Amino acid sequence: MAAQLNIVAPEAVDRLGPDAVDHVCPLPHAPGAVSAVRGRVRNVLAEWGLSPDAIMDALVVVSELLTNALVHALPPATLRLSWVRFDGHGALRVEVTDAGPVLADDGWEAQDPDEHGRGIDIVTALAARCGIRVGTEGITRWADLPAA
Repeated sequence: MAAQLNIVAPEAVDRLGPDAVDHVCPLPHAPGAVSAVRGRVRNVLAEWGLSPDAIMDALVVVSELLTNALVHALPPATLRLSWVRFDGHGALRVEVTDAGPVLADDGWEAQDPDEHGRGIDIVTALAARCGIRVGTEGITRWADLPAA
């Protein structure tokens, strides 16, 4: 079942316990940044013991959210990976926070559907849930992926 995009106020994230592991990575606003960060994320998720299929899904979501930040938002951008609880189970949360701007169409719609605009469809297809938070630190686009 595909996730539904939620535009939400800042939320209290139900992290998995006091020793929950987070990984934070700044995104250089430069060509090749997405590829470099994907390599780093692949290593982190392998160390966390995710299955190869779960890693591949996470890498696709990471790529889509990071590319969105590079193409449609102002720097700086930061990626955060963390474990959260969803429907009583653990989920991998992928968050990308950027400096905005907040667009009337929330930045997910592309101008040329032949070239862009499928990213949110891909994210919602892979995620159990996803959404957008607007806060003082910027705009955060997030997706929760079922942990395999």
